Amino acid sequence: MRCNSPILFFRTIFVGLILSAVGPAEGAQQSGSGLVVHRPAAALGALDNPLKGYCLYTNAGKIHRPYSMVFQYVSWKELEAAEGKFAFEAWEKKAWDHARAKDKHVVLRVYVDYPSKPSGLPDWLRAQGVQETSYRDYGGGNSPNYNHPKMVQAMERLIAAMGRRYNSHPRVAFVQLGLLGFWGEWHTYPRAELFASEATQHRILKAYQKAFPDKQLMARYADGVLAKYKGIGFHDDMFPEDTDNGEDWSFLARMRRGDHADGWKQNVVGGEMVPHAAQKWLGNEWAYTREMVGRSHFSWIGPYGPALDENVSLNLQARSDQLVRRMGYQFRLTEVRHSKRVALGKGCVVLVRGINEGVAPFYYRWPVKLAWLDTKGNLVSEIKLQDDIRKWLPGKFQFGTVLSVPEQTGIYQLGVGVIDPWKKKPAIRFANELTLQSGWSILGQVEVGSN
Repeated sequence: MRCNSPILFFRTIFVGLILSAVGPAEGAQQSGSGLVVHRPAAALGALDNPLKGYCLYTNAGKIHRPYSMVFQYVSWKELEAAEGKFAFEAWEKKAWDHARAKDKHVVLRVYVDYPSKPSGLPDWLRAQGVQETSYRDYGGGNSPNYNHPKMVQAMERLIAAMGRRYNSHPRVAFVQLGLLGFWGEWHTYPRAELFASEATQHRILKAYQKAFPDKQLMARYADGVLAKYKGIGFHDDMFPEDTDNGEDWSFLARMRRGDHADGWKQNVVGGEMVPHAAQKWLGNEWAYTREMVGRSHFSWIGPYGPALDENVSLNLQARSDQLVRRMGYQFRLTEVRHSKRVALGKGCVVLVRGINEGVAPFYYRWPVKLAWLDTKGNLVSEIKLQDDIRKWLPGKFQFGTVLSVPEQTGIYQLGVGVIDPWKKKPAIRFANELTLQSGWSILGQVEVGSN
């Protein structure tokens, strides 16, 4: 493909002129401008589209519904049993190769203190004088002195090492701010005296932001120290019960108080559904659950969610699927215009309109590509568009270009795809009845002629 063609240089202006000249579609016919017009039939969206839907523990039992991500805790001790020697590869081999994690993106959180579990504090830090205080809440445990200078410095080094490993790792979906507090949730309620000082919280926050400039970060609470930071998403661990229940401590109340109410437009929001409560939240409380998804702009639910519940009726399974489709993005194409016949060396006009029927955007700039495929579905060539998928907020979107045609005459299929940098192939499926060829959604056929 001749990507440096003058045709492509002037595509923006030309496409704009075509859009204004052609006007609304009148049917799936060739328009007066020489363009074929399609209105793809709507279809149910995919239940395992990437970076949305269910994000589940791999060790919580059988997963009963489609899902795209897994949620994984890991203790600091497991990652750095010996000072300065990070066991990322060993942990990944164990956790990421788990049967339920295979081919799934990962959300990760590192903890030091997980109530009811052995301490995640590395022994070498304990030997350096970092003391722990025992408690009985939530099954009991040992809370470290988060403000000890050696503790703070070691956390900063760990975060920096994690950034070098995971900031550009295409399999990692989101990184949660962990380390501090019970479960790495940045609280020690009701033992507030055990938590990190504001000075320590600021240092750890800055360390995460420095280490992960390209990765979506998530935190448990949106107020307090987090109110001073932008560019962070949030995790609600009692969805939908405590999402917006009228109390000042509810998830969205904290979001509003921390001036993060509109943060979902750039930063992901997700979290945990009340465990083993599908009968309630997909049953009598279904309307409320749907409302809370829209109000919170949730993209994913986990590590607990309805997909882990057994013996769920077909009706509740259908509602579970509705929930997944409503969460995050759901892109449906409403109109496709493209040239019917193009001479060799000329450009094929491609114009696509659509609507995001979900409650949130997609949060990474995955490439949007158009492709030429032969009639057997073999890829001939592809071109990356300049369009930024992150800007496809709920509501209408469109993209278009003037595309260089293949260098041989014949009939070609025109495809579109959003490329997953991890799997290096089209990953997002549109909510349309479109033929798929090697992952590419086929928009139509174009004849390339000699003149």
